[in-house]
Amino acid sequence: MNTDAHGRAVSVAIVAKDEAGRIGACLDSLGFADEVVVVVDDRSRDDTLAIAEAHGCRTLSMAWMGYGRQKQFAVDACTHDWVLILDADERVPPETGDRIRRLIDESAPPAAAYGFLRRNIFHGRWFKRCGWWPDRVLRLVDRRQGRFSDDMVHEQWICDGPVERLDAILEHYSFPTYADLIEKMQNYSTLAARQMEADGRQAAWWSPILHGLWMFFRSYVLELGVLEGFDGFVISLTNAGGSFMKYAKLRERRLCKLS
Repeated sequence: MNTDAHGRAVSVAIVAKDEAGRIGACLDSLGFADEVVVVVDDRSRDDTLAIAEAHGCRTLSMAWMGYGRQKQFAVDACTHDWVLILDADERVPPETGDRIRRLIDESAPPAAAYGFLRRNIFHGRWFKRCGWWPDRVLRLVDRRQGRFSDDMVHEQWICDGPVERLDAILEHYSFPTYADLIEKMQNYSTLAARQMEADGRQAAWWSPILHGLWMFFRSYVLELGVLEGFDGFVISLTNAGGSFMKYAKLRERRLCKLS
């Protein structure tokens, strides 16, 4: 980690659970940072916490509160005002680290938050279709000028100042296998259904069907997943399944009064 005394300092905030297989590569890419704070879900069953500690990170174990609140907790735990928010399955290329360092070292950074382009890697290659590119994410923030929404999933940084989009890249290695793709779809659709229920949303019997069909058409046809071969078909089908299950689970929760 960067130990230079000149310029502003930057923290990196990461939330993780059972990420022993990927968090090491993420932490290895953070040589530009002055501090790395890793908040590990206390239900994590592997060596995520130990790996983070071996990399010299500040670590905290915290019961899961939903993505928005968990990430806000990580940001609040940071020492410095400028915070780069990452997932454990992301990596920062050297040129992006240099860009972040230059921004932070400026006497007066022109924005309160900065967005990046995220390059999604699946089966060893960069996917540019299925809605996976361009994937813009807001990640470098002045924590004095914003906060996370309380959403359980698809949380957003609510910024109180100007936002600037950068052409800098983050790399995302979210799904090693089809099984991981499906598991994440299941988890996210469950959380999304809970959030929609909390927001007072309703789902008719036809809602899952229409949303699922539309998502497959958008991902496979409009977003050209058909050009990505069999992987494109599986991704489009999983996108559709996530949309279908989100509304099906919402309807189930309403009908069956699930907690």
